[in-house]
Amino acid sequence: MASSLTCAGVVWAFLSFLCAAASCVGFFMPYWLLGSQLEKSVSFGTFRRCSYPVRDESRQMTVMVEQCGRYASFQAIPSAEWRICTVVTGLGCGLLLLVALTALMGCCVSELISRTVGRVAGGIQFLGGLLIGSGCALYPLGWDSEEVRQTCGNLSNQFELGTCHIGWAYYCTGGGAAAAMLVCTWLACFSGKKQKQYPY
Repeated sequence: MASSLTCAGVVWAFLSFLCAAASCVGFFMPYWLLGSQLEKSVSFGTFRRCSYPVRDESRQMTVMVEQCGRYASFQAIPSAEWRICTVVTGLGCGLLLLVALTALMGCCVSELISRTVGRVAGGIQFLGGLLIGSGCALYPLGWDSEEVRQTCGNLSNQFELGTCHIGWAYYCTGGGAAAAMLVCTWLACFSGKKQKQYPY
């Protein structure tokens, strides 16, 4: 199979895929913020959560349901900042995934990735990483919501964790975005082969 990528381009394609996968997995998993409530572990993502309190009318008490799931609606996400974070980070992950899949196709299809296309793809990766980074920066602004305060010992506030701590999915999302912005964007400049000139 003919490839439209240089050796640096092949490295770029696989690294782009790894960065996109790390960011997308981290974004989807509800382990950005970890805490506890009613002696049960609770975790939050931008649009998902694990373990939530429910009123048990038969026993006249609040119990924790230990399940993970999405919020019932977009408006049910605990804060406006987390809603913005969800949209911005989702767009960034989509851009990284689009470039990664295109780059992988460039390993098998000749004349798909030229030098110019590689540079444009690098610019798109930088934008995707910037969007994800913005989402990660917005996330702590939602720590003052009532749901988070209940989980973090009623001590959390914007940029103050209380008794909670940051989970692995937050680092995975941000790390994938940072690597895409810093390494993949640079490699993309050297990814495409110089296209042949056809005399007509």
